[in-house]
Amino acid sequence: MDHQYFENPILSGFYPDPSICRVGDDYYLVTSSFVYYPGLPIFHSKDLVNWQQIGHGIHRTTQLDYKNCETSLGLWAPTIRYHKGRFYIINTFVSEGREARRDNYIITAEKPEGPWSDPVFVAGADGIDSSLFFDDDGRVWYAGNCIIPYDQQEYEGHHAIYMCELDPETFQIIGDKKIVWNGNRTTSKWIEAPHIYKKDGFYYMIVAEGGTFTNHSVMMARAKEIDGHYEICPRNPIVSHRHLSLMHPISVVGHADIVETQNGEWWMVLLGVRPYEGINYNLGRETFLAPIIWDEDGWIRLDTPHGLIQEKERRPNLPAHPFPAKKVRDDFDGDLDLVWNTIHPYSTEFFSLKERPGQLRIHLQPEVINEICTPAFVGRRQQHKKFEASCLMEFEPKADYDEAGMVLLSDDRFNYIFVAGRKGEEYVVRLYKTESGKNVLISEVKGVFSKTVILTIRGADTKYNFYYRLPDGEEKLFVANQKASLLSSTVNEGFTGTYIGMYASSNKKQSNNHADFDWFDYKALS
Repeated sequence: MDHQYFENPILSGFYPDPSICRVGDDYYLVTSSFVYYPGLPIFHSKDLVNWQQIGHGIHRTTQLDYKNCETSLGLWAPTIRYHKGRFYIINTFVSEGREARRDNYIITAEKPEGPWSDPVFVAGADGIDSSLFFDDDGRVWYAGNCIIPYDQQEYEGHHAIYMCELDPETFQIIGDKKIVWNGNRTTSKWIEAPHIYKKDGFYYMIVAEGGTFTNHSVMMARAKEIDGHYEICPRNPIVSHRHLSLMHPISVVGHADIVETQNGEWWMVLLGVRPYEGINYNLGRETFLAPIIWDEDGWIRLDTPHGLIQEKERRPNLPAHPFPAKKVRDDFDGDLDLVWNTIHPYSTEFFSLKERPGQLRIHLQPEVINEICTPAFVGRRQQHKKFEASCLMEFEPKADYDEAGMVLLSDDRFNYIFVAGRKGEEYVVRLYKTESGKNVLISEVKGVFSKTVILTIRGADTKYNFYYRLPDGEEKLFVANQKASLLSSTVNEGFTGTYIGMYASSNKKQSNNHADFDWFDYKALS
């Protein structure tokens, strides 16, 4: 291992829209989570390279209700900041369609791991990707994006950035909102994600623009007054891979936040994707790290050889601080690991670690995972193009509609459902595919398990293979070469990445049955 360099991304898998802050020698980072719960994963680092998840911003089902949100709605683009002994996260909650309803709220905590407060919604704060700035004079500022009224739009994607002051106690708007950066058709389509910094007498603003795909980029401007006239950086975009092939190893970079280390270095976190054949990416948008430098003219640029985000990058000038490696196997002893999520906050507790200690028990629910709902699903991110995931499940289906097993999904419209069930008097294993909302049975085999079965999914860039075996038996290939691109963000036009996890359903029937999962393995394959 070369200790002078690190490998990008620093957070692999679906961890988009990173925001970062430093408190002394500690760094904290939060990312979008959209419809998954708990939401807003929070990470801690000492060296900017090694990160450990320590909590979630949304960790109580009573904080927000997004049970009817489709997968790419929910929690968008948070910003994390620290001010006078308190942590703040401001976030956009999108609930009734991507363009329909967007509410911006603030949560606070004394410790970054939580507990975090209930949300305080900022009345009248429209738009997305909100940010907070605490000025030296004690004033608190809100920055966000807004859509220019349709009758005033000059081009597709005509958005703007506005500023307003907030009451530091109530977090409500004081005075008027003021547009400080009105986009233009050549440089600022879909301008969003503003972050404010103060340096050398200027207020600097960094934004994302160009949309979240081909033309994604990072732009910059500055002003002498925080809500004054912003001078646009003459060499915008300051970061972009839009001029490269979409099959470049790292593509679609943008949506950045920056931080100064205690040693005076500056670094940028931002999102990007790692595509494979057909410009597909199942891992979603991931978090990358890059060094930046302030030039003599007062603007920043990437401090890399070719001005690009690199797969292999020099390390920050900070002492290395690795965390213990994640175990391959989760034995479900103790509390549920922070890596696990459900789809939406749940009103009914459908899983338990206490009813059968050492097992994750999932109670069958009528909901099905190929519809917008809160299914009985406990999942984690796919974090590698090549991986293996397995679980040991004990399950006794009591009716033909009882099913339990594993699911790979990008959303309700695109997924693979790999389950055990019953057909008459025989137990069966089945693989379903949901494509564009249409669910079909791919394969079914009878008599291959007796209450206990090990299910395995292996991913290899462009395909998924499905296997089963008895605990004391040989592994058997069930279905091979199912296309991975079915779950690509390019295919579903979504903002999330692929999830893999455990699932139990009675397929719209009532059931008092359950499935017990003794362990779940996830590991990268070379």
